[in-house]
Amino acid sequence: MPLTIADAPSPNFDERNGAPIDILVLHYTGMETGEASMTRMRDPEAKVAAHYFVDEDGAISQLVPEEKRAWHAGVGCWKGERDVNARSIGIEIQNGGHDFGLPDFAEPQIVAVIALCKEILKRHPIPASHVIGHSDLAPARKQDPGEKFPWARLAEEGIGLWPGEQGVTGGLLGLGDEGEMVAEYQMDLATYGYCPPGHGEFDGETADLTRAFQRHFYPQAVTGAADAETRARLKTLLTLSLTA
Repeated sequence: MPLTIADAPSPNFDERNGAPIDILVLHYTGMETGEASMTRMRDPEAKVAAHYFVDEDGAISQLVPEEKRAWHAGVGCWKGERDVNARSIGIEIQNGGHDFGLPDFAEPQIVAVIALCKEILKRHPIPASHVIGHSDLAPARKQDPGEKFPWARLAEEGIGLWPGEQGVTGGLLGLGDEGEMVAEYQMDLATYGYCPPGHGEFDGETADLTRAFQRHFYPQAVTGAADAETRARLKTLLTLSLTA
């Protein structure tokens, strides 16, 4: 049965100028109510909007046509692409986020997000490793959709990837560490899609990237330090991305 999607046009978009659509970005709104979120995304002065909005009750609204470049991602990077807006579809999910205590996502909302993502993936050749959160492309600026978002559940439905628990310990890399292990870890982050520094020093930028990775793929340990489990999950994702 086709999804019921309300039309709620926003002026906050422009043209893709021929860029292919190959990234799907999930956000939380970071605002207290759905009404406030919709008002902001339809305000021309705000200059921000995603293609879709999913409210807590599962209601879906379309603000920007998929063929247009919605202004949702901002400054960031994924797979070397720095104009992520030009190549992506964005979904804003109503949730107060970290500023409002990071509430749980509502069950009807997640059901709707899964259904919407499946429809989008039918229309566009988006690789599983290109289904990302806002924090993945902008780790120094953003935390959404946050560590409570059920990425594993989405992966079970064929949306994105999930490495699962690897069950390894030891070998912590953190601020100030340097050398071959750090360089390899940074290389693995870059190969998967993150845009890290590649100089072999575990600096603040690498810690931000690590927290973003952990929010998505290791949410019970968002520390910014790359323990053996973090690095093992990253290695597994690299393998999965070759066959997905």
